[in-house]
Amino acid sequence: MTSNPQSVLGLSRPEWAGEDVAMLYDMASRFLTEEIAPHYEAFEKAEIFDRASWEKAGAAGLLCASMPEEHGGAGGTYAHESAIIEAISHVGVDGFGIALHNAIVAPYILHYGSEEQKQRWLPKLASGELIGAIAMTEPGAGSDLQGVKTRAEKDGNHYRLNGSKTFITNGQLANLVIVVAKTDPSQGAKGTSLIVVETDEAEGFERGRNLDKIGLKSNDTSELFFNDVRVPTANLLGHEEGQGFVQLMQQLPQERLLIGAQAIAMIERALAVTIDYVKERKAFGQKVIDFQNTQFKLAELKTEATVGRVFYNDCVARHLAGNLDTATASMVKYWLTDLQCKVVDECLQLHGGYGYMNEYPIARMYRDARVQRIYGGTNEIMKLVIARTL
Repeated sequence: MTSNPQSVLGLSRPEWAGEDVAMLYDMASRFLTEEIAPHYEAFEKAEIFDRASWEKAGAAGLLCASMPEEHGGAGGTYAHESAIIEAISHVGVDGFGIALHNAIVAPYILHYGSEEQKQRWLPKLASGELIGAIAMTEPGAGSDLQGVKTRAEKDGNHYRLNGSKTFITNGQLANLVIVVAKTDPSQGAKGTSLIVVETDEAEGFERGRNLDKIGLKSNDTSELFFNDVRVPTANLLGHEEGQGFVQLMQQLPQERLLIGAQAIAMIERALAVTIDYVKERKAFGQKVIDFQNTQFKLAELKTEATVGRVFYNDCVARHLAGNLDTATASMVKYWLTDLQCKVVDECLQLHGGYGYMNEYPIARMYRDARVQRIYGGTNEIMKLVIARTL
């Protein structure tokens, strides 16, 4: 019998994960198990999901769960998004890019969009008709968002957008892209704005190749090119230009928290599948779990995972109360993703040679985990952010 990743640590449910959040987790787990997992290997080989899966997720209520009901969402909070994110990792379909769509792209529109923008975009994001992406990273600007070169020049009631972006999650499928661009390069960070591009009708917009990654193969990650793309000035997020950097800084704590959610959920799954494996696998005439080394190693990993889960739960509670600061969000991102890579590596070792075989879930987790220490701001940048508070 397979261990339940959610209960492998034996912790009681945190206060923020009430009955409605628990029910959503169970519903999301069933949906992902029945509708996504059977096709996941095909998505991994194709290196992209299909639109039908997004539309099914929308119909099931798994898109924009934290958006208001009047804008097509379910009226929930980040707690509900966390339930969905954790279900994705516990089921093992980590390449489904709805975490970014739900908990990063949609909140920018909710917090900074006009009422007209919210009515126009959020219901379509909730249904899956629109798939969201955010274009921050450029070939010469990764974690350093102040180094962005993409330019948006005013031309009457339009912007002319020029530049290129890379490593964009959902980049091949996305038809709503929030672009980080300079509206006034002379102002540095204060000259940065967020502009929404609806790609279906955007002349001059081009998608580059679907990037060949180590892991998360099923999640399309792309280069995007903007060649004199005309975007209505009405697509600016915020009341005036130059607010983009502040908007990014305000939303990055939630982005880093959700990366922590992905990390702790994979940690729990890695432990669950490894405990199952060592209880079944025999070596030298006894089960692998009966070796003291196995017991000690799993005891260490379970302890660290428990500390990580308690820390994550505390950060969610802070975030829901409106007081998760940037430094603490950076801590949860860096520490949990470092721990994720460590735990998955140790769990793979306990599988022996079979852990290196792609047919075993731990092998895919090993590949998929590595990027967590890079995106959302590298862990080195997280330490710089934390160090500023010393």
